[in-house]
Amino acid sequence: VQLQASGGGSVQAGDSLNLSCVGSGRTTDYTMSWYRQAPGKEREFVAAISWWTGSLTLYSDTVKGRFTVSRDSAKNTAYLQMNNLQPEDTAVYYCAAALGWSQSELRRGGMDYWGKGTQVTVSS
Repeated sequence: VQLQASGGGSVQAGDSLNLSCVGSGRTTDYTMSWYRQAPGKEREFVAAISWWTGSLTLYSDTVKGRFTVSRDSAKNTAYLQMNNLQPEDTAVYYCAAALGWSQSELRRGGMDYWGKGTQVTVSS
């Protein structure tokens, strides 16, 4: 499985962005997740959605209510809709994939495949 994230950019506080993660191979069998890493900080979990229909979702407390994760299995694509962006959301955002669903593994970053990141910069 290969993953490619896109959709990042430079925006103002309060703006929105929609990130996409396109997967090669049968990504419908995989839980898809998003992580971010800000300069000088450790990578942190952002959101995840379960395989196929995406009936399960999980969010970090810092983005809950502002970000929405979704997927289009027909397009092998996962999305992260980010609303009301704030400067503290500035980071490189990565998508990742793993078989199964484990909240502890998701929060820890125990994923099987990782894509290259896309930069999100939010100015105040």
